[in-house]
Amino acid sequence: MAVKYGTFEMPNKIMIDEESATSTFTRFIAEPFEKGFGHTVGNALRRILLSSLETPAIKSVRIEGIPHEYMAVDGIVEDMTNIILNLKGALLRRLIIEDATDTHDERILTTIIDIGQEDLDKHKGQVHIKLKDVIKDSRFEVVNPDLHLFTVTKPMTRQIDLRVGIGRGYVPSERHVIHDRTVNEIIIDACYSPVRQVNYYVENTRVGQDTDFDRLLVDVYTDGRVTPVEALSFAAQIGLKHFEVFNKLQTHIILFDEGEGGSDADQDEIMEKLAMRIDEMELSVRSTNCLAGASIETIAELVTIPERKMLEFRNFGKKSLNEIKAKLTEMGLYLGMDLSKYGITHDNVRQKVQEYNEERRSRREYSELSPTQAE
Repeated sequence: MAVKYGTFEMPNKIMIDEESATSTFTRFIAEPFEKGFGHTVGNALRRILLSSLETPAIKSVRIEGIPHEYMAVDGIVEDMTNIILNLKGALLRRLIIEDATDTHDERILTTIIDIGQEDLDKHKGQVHIKLKDVIKDSRFEVVNPDLHLFTVTKPMTRQIDLRVGIGRGYVPSERHVIHDRTVNEIIIDACYSPVRQVNYYVENTRVGQDTDFDRLLVDVYTDGRVTPVEALSFAAQIGLKHFEVFNKLQTHIILFDEGEGGSDADQDEIMEKLAMRIDEMELSVRSTNCLAGASIETIAELVTIPERKMLEFRNFGKKSLNEIKAKLTEMGLYLGMDLSKYGITHDNVRQKVQEYNEERRSRREYSELSPTQAE
């Protein structure tokens, strides 16, 4: 049996602020949500992002001839405590696997550090050992290969074993469970979480004549072991996985009213706003002149420009930017809008606005004709 429900406003696309995006930071924008759902979705994603993503980390280290972490090492500038602190900063990225049966088994990465007198002479008596010198397993990508581990000042040959595991969150050394621990193996804390910070913001957005719908912005910062896009994708999949069990309680199927009847009217309303000239926005003289100087003639041209780029215009400051943002918010618009669903891009915006104005003019002229003339 089914139960009929009304329309839920939901975003059909996740937008990315390309201007500010980097390999470790991305701002995601989704709208419109029903009132309250911005916080519901944003908070859930934030908690999953910060607690539940998995990446590799070093769990233990064994350096030949060193029994514990509280000792100096002959021929190495750093003592063992500092070497361990340096190893905690290692960032390893798990490469994509093709074998679906792959497990979370730990791997011990073994490297022989062989430093001769020639190496010391070549480097003026000090050879700097970096992370890339001790991790060469093709299964992992070293995100920060130039991370300094220790400095060798005497000829030496030592074997270094690193135990790499995959986990979630932060695990202190005393909580690691290692069944095959070897002699002189030093257990260290492991930080598996690749997400350093998540912020989310909920703003009002307009749907039709209503302005109390939610616009969700999510800022994701990672350390490079996963990209922000990967992180958000993984978090969404984890969240959906946890909701599956509740769906087993299903007693009735909900049929949602998709509200398709008003789509053409809504699109025409948006296009009418986008086709407005800048001087119709009733901005201050300074803001109007700044936009005119940047050759921005219509609202469509304005909203396709990202906020950060606006500040690059000559004589354009924060005060003018805030005024424009406030006016656009009143209209249910914002800077950096993705207008692709209307067939509008930054390159063809003037052409599309011109085509819309011509079509609107034709409709108006046709409606003014008498029935006989129209035939």
